[in-house]
Amino acid sequence: MPNDLHSILERALEAPPRKRQQILKALRDEAPRLNHSEADLANYAWPLWARDSQRPPPGDWAIWLVMAGRGFGKTRTGAEWIRARVESGASGRVALVARTPADARDVMIEGDSGILSVCPPGSRPKYEPSKRRLTWPNGAFALAFSSHEPDQLRGPQFDATWCDEVASWEYPRETWDNLMFGLRLGANPQCVVTTTPRPIELLRELVERDDVHITRGSTYENRQNLAASFLRQIERRYEGTDTGRQEIYAELLDEAEGALWRREWIAHADSAPELERVVVAIDPAMSSRPSSDETGIVVAGVSNHGGDEGGARGPHGFVLADASARLSPDAWARRAIELFDRHRADRIIGERNNGGDLVGATLKTAAGGRSLPIRLVTASRGKFARAEPVAALYQQRRVTHVGSFPQLEDQLCAWEPGSPRSPDRMDALVWALSDLITDRRETRIWV
Repeated sequence: MPNDLHSILERALEAPPRKRQQILKALRDEAPRLNHSEADLANYAWPLWARDSQRPPPGDWAIWLVMAGRGFGKTRTGAEWIRARVESGASGRVALVARTPADARDVMIEGDSGILSVCPPGSRPKYEPSKRRLTWPNGAFALAFSSHEPDQLRGPQFDATWCDEVASWEYPRETWDNLMFGLRLGANPQCVVTTTPRPIELLRELVERDDVHITRGSTYENRQNLAASFLRQIERRYEGTDTGRQEIYAELLDEAEGALWRREWIAHADSAPELERVVVAIDPAMSSRPSSDETGIVVAGVSNHGGDEGGARGPHGFVLADASARLSPDAWARRAIELFDRHRADRIIGERNNGGDLVGATLKTAAGGRSLPIRLVTASRGKFARAEPVAALYQQRRVTHVGSFPQLEDQLCAWEPGSPRSPDRMDALVWALSDLITDRRETRIWV
């Protein structure tokens, strides 16, 4: 092997893929005899080691969507893209956005394939966890954000952003919209998204955009860097399943495997017939902190004359509004009362498990002394047991959405029984339709 390592790397970079792999294999064999600086030079030469699917695409694009299976090398791809932008001077203000603050720290920044790992010692950024900040020797910096606190992205401006695992974000729409308003610096602001797909509206929207370049890839493309035992395990357990199609081959499915709802069951209409009863259902969050869950607020009604001609006979439910959001107790109470008046509802349904009698008291205070019919319900059964009869109504074509409620529908089709995620919109929907159709028993009424 020639002694001039620079010439070896340059020759590899210019070589066609097969020849490049031969040169790199020889370099790996030679690695034990390289000195420290030579080893660093070889290890950090990412353009040589990267597969073609991990290289930034040519052309005029605003978003590079790397939608690939587990173990594909998505994190390394995103981290190296940021490194290249910063080292070339193309970026000076970067946003790193993960599902949680811990994911931003443990995966995107400090992870085995994170930014600190891929940057050579001489150009490695200084990390200040308390400031959520990385600062490179050339003055460029990156700030870390999470989907748990979308409002943190109001105000800051960037020329590049790396979004990791968008499909698992807690508040994908709010986080994405705030981020895009801030991605406005420089002549060519760009975004890379690295994610394993899940059936959410935002991801389906990105796939359809003409300014998005999509790179797809499977777990098996990175076979040489994955443990043989891991590959055997996922092949034995997940090949031929919907989970495998999503997590290994990165197919964007319509719904999660095991989800109670199917998108094909969700009927839509522009209007509802005359309704016998209308309710406003509330699934209150435990707090209104930026990282708290949403408060689910759903309005639904029932007609005893059925829905469309193709629907089943019997009471037919109509979902009229999804007003769920992260709100303070006073704000969600006022919103529920406003919806009660607007839809001329018959009662408000509130789950009492989290807030107990505080739900009724909060509504009473917000009503300013006005009497309201309120039913407080207790979740004596598990989430699956409560949701299953309502999902069955959809399968029987006995529920229609009046309008489109993308975030609610995403929750319905993404939630799997046993999942630790809290589907607040789904919970409110279940309370509403249970009261209207599947369970007419009175638990408690406060007036």
